[in-house]
Amino acid sequence: MTANQPGLAGPGALAGSGPASVPTQPAWPAPVADCPVAAVVRLPGSKSVTNRALVLAALAGGRSVLTEPLRSRDTLLMAAGLRALGVPVRDLDPPAGAAAGQSAAGWVVDGVAGPLHPTAPRVDTGNAGTVARFLPPIAALATTAVTFDGDPRMRERPLGPLLSALRALGVNVDDGGRGRLPVQVRGRGAVPGGAVILDASGSSQLVSGLLLAGARYDAGVAVRHRGPPVPSAAHLAMTVAMLRAAGAVVDDVDPQRWCVQSGPLRARDWAVEPDLSSAAAFLAAAMVTAGRVRVPGWPADTTQPGAVLPELLSRMGARWSLAADGLELTGPATISGIDADLRDCGELAPVLAAVAALASTPSRLRGIAHLRLQETDRLAALARELGRLGGDVRETADGLEIRPRPLHGGPVATYADHRLAMAAAVLGLVVPGVLVEDVATTAKTVPDFVDRWAGLLAGRSGAAD
Repeated sequence: MTANQPGLAGPGALAGSGPASVPTQPAWPAPVADCPVAAVVRLPGSKSVTNRALVLAALAGGRSVLTEPLRSRDTLLMAAGLRALGVPVRDLDPPAGAAAGQSAAGWVVDGVAGPLHPTAPRVDTGNAGTVARFLPPIAALATTAVTFDGDPRMRERPLGPLLSALRALGVNVDDGGRGRLPVQVRGRGAVPGGAVILDASGSSQLVSGLLLAGARYDAGVAVRHRGPPVPSAAHLAMTVAMLRAAGAVVDDVDPQRWCVQSGPLRARDWAVEPDLSSAAAFLAAAMVTAGRVRVPGWPADTTQPGAVLPELLSRMGARWSLAADGLELTGPATISGIDADLRDCGELAPVLAAVAALASTPSRLRGIAHLRLQETDRLAALARELGRLGGDVRETADGLEIRPRPLHGGPVATYADHRLAMAAAVLGLVVPGVLVEDVATTAKTVPDFVDRWAGLLAGRSGAAD
């Protein structure tokens, strides 16, 4: 097996870069900005909040309504997976007076407080880590067996610690000894629950999946992490906060242990925040063009990892302010390099790497070894693709070192990874001739990315201000 074939996840490997991710459409010529951008960008809903709200609504007794959720491949797979498990999830009707053909504004979920009765024997996880890690613990509450499988890349991503934990909690799980998809969960309508130890250093989703279902287990669940630091602590904080909002009793005093008491979850309505991680590309557009971007609806208090974006970009020279009308960020005349630990916000690394490649001084992005286990090996992919454009990027044990030098145009492979496609679009604003392969992969989090990007250059993006 060569270094560029799927299945290798170490430095220099590009898992997910094999035949399964060969683009079928012509490369997208990334548009060049002929002046500083000046735009109002309305972001789609947060994927992380949307998927957690769907799960909590499904396990609650009664009807919940999600407004302004993200409707993308990952969240549509989550909704479809819950339907397959026997939870009614339907589209919320468009508001009165909406234009003909306008898509629904949200979802209505009629939660099932008792055992689940699946309507299908199989759940497609796609390449969505949240679907593959959140739904098996819920399927344990079903009365029949359910099989989970997904894209080739998802079959390579780690599930072993979660599956071992489920077995320790009394769940019958068959993975053929692989520790990966496909997996069959043979539910018995209830789960004994209790205490479990696992290594969640590969993904915080391994813990979140257990916590989200834990209130429905007979003895609740107590999860202790044992191993290297857990990445994406903000996502765990989001899980805990949303559980509490749904009425669960959660103890997270010990930073390595999370306990959810057994008890009913409360049906409630969820207003989904804008996706702050998806803001990275749009705010980066202001950075690299010395422009200005305003994001309405930026929350003053949130558990989203993307909340650190303004501070990170300010260290690279940006100026920003947060007011009632949103966050406004202005890019600098000269971008400075940055030395940053991104362990808790690794999804920002691809776009930050693109900005760093255009800086005046070197950068080091640290704490992101877990990005080798994402939609692709993001560290290897960034080093390779920035290098193809003339960049000087070196992988380290836990991140990237980036030494700026002049870039030139050329094709950029995205390996079915939405964050890489957005990073390439940022480079294309100031590097003529960047051709983004499979730009459609951005639909994972921004379904209309190309149109929004065009709107950015035209002085708007998303709904009218």
